[in-house]
Amino acid sequence: MITRRTFLRRTAQLAGLGVGAGAGVGGYASIIEPRFRVQVTPWTVEHASWPAATPPLKIAIITDMHVIEPWTPVSHIEHVVEMANALKPDITVLLGDFVPSWGIQQWSTHLVPVPEWTGALGRLRARFGVYAVLGNHDWWDADVRVLRKEFKAVGIPVLENQTVKIDQDGYRFWVAGLGDQIAHYLGHHRFRGADDLPGTLRPTMRDKDPVILLAHEPDIFVRVPDRVTVTLCGHTHGGQVWLPYIGSPIVPSAYGQRFIYGHIVEGGRNLVVAAGLGMTGVPVRFMVPPEIALVTVTAPGSVPIA
Repeated sequence: MITRRTFLRRTAQLAGLGVGAGAGVGGYASIIEPRFRVQVTPWTVEHASWPAATPPLKIAIITDMHVIEPWTPVSHIEHVVEMANALKPDITVLLGDFVPSWGIQQWSTHLVPVPEWTGALGRLRARFGVYAVLGNHDWWDADVRVLRKEFKAVGIPVLENQTVKIDQDGYRFWVAGLGDQIAHYLGHHRFRGADDLPGTLRPTMRDKDPVILLAHEPDIFVRVPDRVTVTLCGHTHGGQVWLPYIGSPIVPSAYGQRFIYGHIVEGGRNLVVAAGLGMTGVPVRFMVPPEIALVTVTAPGSVPIA
């Protein structure tokens, strides 16, 4: 953690360097885009497991908040909560990395106490509830026992290799939350996960009701069976930085650009990767605005053709 004076000096240096492209670009990437360009990005997933007689399901995704002053303060999270509630989702999911990475802490003024931002998230409202999974930085840079306790205090279940069956208002579907896939750093670029995909999905095998799988990292998608209606992930930040003719220089995935962002369909299986809200490494987002993803799950052919 740094002093406010050091923070201001580093911010001035960052803006002066302009991330290699001038002061204007530096100011935009470090201040304007991360704080003032939060958008709602809609995706539609049509899947045969969704009953034609059941209305579409609206899922709001909030992920990768990395709450820290001054880049993603509690006031920003409160604004995002208001935006999400205004969408009137059927269910809201929080896909991990609530706490800041060590790298971003070097550019920040101070950490935000966990109860402050969980208190803001506790004001989320959705017809079928709000559910969370933890991300790698929640394991690496925080005490997961504290996070679980504070989420419980505001009534948000943290699903770790657990499922919940929703049977309400004519809807029947599963919400399955996977433990983090790189929770434990073993050194020398080796990790051990807290995930158990077969165990997580086992309760869902007793029927054919749709399954919404929540996971932080999208790399799990190569192992997700056809049984799952859609897999929802964060982690990549959509690349966080996108450069013309280059793309995103850094993507935290073993599969590179394959699962970087958006609605990905492989072999009839659906994955949605949200760009999230916060930043890691350095406080910069460029051409990858922070977002709330709004996923609509529906039966095939139920979306009108324009």
